[in-house]
Amino acid sequence: MIKDAYVLEVKNISKTFKSEGRIIKAVDDVSFALKKGETLAIVGESGCGKTTTGRMLLKLIDSDKGEIIFKGQNIACLSKKKMRPIRPEIQIIFQDPYGALNPRMTIRQLLAEAVLANPDVKKENVQAHCIELLERVEMKKEDLYKFPHEFSGGQRQRLVIARAIATNPDVIICDEPVSALDLLVQAQILNLLKELQKELKLSYVFISHDLSVVKHMSDRIVIMQDGKIVELGTKNEIFDFPKQHYTKRLLDSILPIK
Repeated sequence: MIKDAYVLEVKNISKTFKSEGRIIKAVDDVSFALKKGETLAIVGESGCGKTTTGRMLLKLIDSDKGEIIFKGQNIACLSKKKMRPIRPEIQIIFQDPYGALNPRMTIRQLLAEAVLANPDVKKENVQAHCIELLERVEMKKEDLYKFPHEFSGGQRQRLVIARAIATNPDVIICDEPVSALDLLVQAQILNLLKELQKELKLSYVFISHDLSVVKHMSDRIVIMQDGKIVELGTKNEIFDFPKQHYTKRLLDSILPIK
């Protein structure tokens, strides 16, 4: 794979935290690359460092060392001011659709705020963009003037996805995006993400503890344990020929996604 095919390259990033006088290595010398149009899953049990890794990619948390190369530029060393124009190009879908939407704002306000982050969008076209976003996530234009509490969990996650794609991003970090939903709604949201990826040529970093979900979504998989990558391979390599005992143990917990 030629280097230009990578939209994101992570090189030797690390992060430590201090807790009650102890130093905890949350992420320890992690490296991987994300291809254009690919879903790269980061998998592991709670506390393995996968969510911290995702937040470092977004610079919600600064890494202690290493490089994060986004479209040829090392963003790890950028200030908040210099990072601001890049933020629309890297978005996130959080785990909790209930906490991800401001309850005091209408859906139009929430979407318009994201749409206007795109400098190419004129104010007079915001309404049309908001309606188009709702239609992309299989919701109705009548939903524009409702508030988040009027929707189910699955519908709220669709709205979170609509807001994430509003800025026309290249990369979306999906941080446990379906773990708060029941199995039927999970499958619907996962299929929607796959459809949008194909349509919009999105690249996903898909963070999950659930290998059944990962099997449905991913092209390649990173397995993390105690802040380190213990295995990295294609979906078929990980599921058919796992090398590490930890990976084999995770595979034992699979439930089918229909």
